[in-house]
Amino acid sequence: MRATYLLLLGAIGLLGACSPTLTPFSRELYETQNWTDNDLKRVQFYLSDDLTIYRNIDEDSRVNISSGEIKIRNGRKVQQIHFRRGTPGVFLFRPKDDHFAISFENKDDTHYLMFGPNPKISGEYQLLASEWNRRSGTVTYAGEKFQTDSDVIPRLLVNLKREGSYKQVSRTASGRKVKG
Repeated sequence: MRATYLLLLGAIGLLGACSPTLTPFSRELYETQNWTDNDLKRVQFYLSDDLTIYRNIDEDSRVNISSGEIKIRNGRKVQQIHFRRGTPGVFLFRPKDDHFAISFENKDDTHYLMFGPNPKISGEYQLLASEWNRRSGTVTYAGEKFQTDSDVIPRLLVNLKREGSYKQVSRTASGRKVKG
């Protein structure tokens, strides 16, 4: 029984050691690494918190629902898309030098959310909206205007492995023999 318990604890510890250590992506990290767009396309981004976006659907108009689901909210039909915390995303393009279009769905390149540095939280890249009213904002997704409201505004995370701030050059001495 005790051996089973120790084996289970070891397995949990091993799984925890294999999981990525996610840290916020910041303006400082971006600027110090001097990454190009091609470099950014090889970085795996993650969403820091759950995010739900929604938009009202008019009864009269025909709507092509390409993703998400239809819900009834306050008596109205609403298209809703939910992004879970930890959802992986990829860099698509930069409309401005420090704004990133990140896609979290395997669809065409119109399905993205915009992120940019927020100076109030150490330049961490946070969800951008055209309008913010406290924790409620308007975002564009797949060419449509969606609303979002959340207790926490999601940020971009990356799996960052820091290996120290110095480079070490090493060699092995071959030895020296006495002449003579």
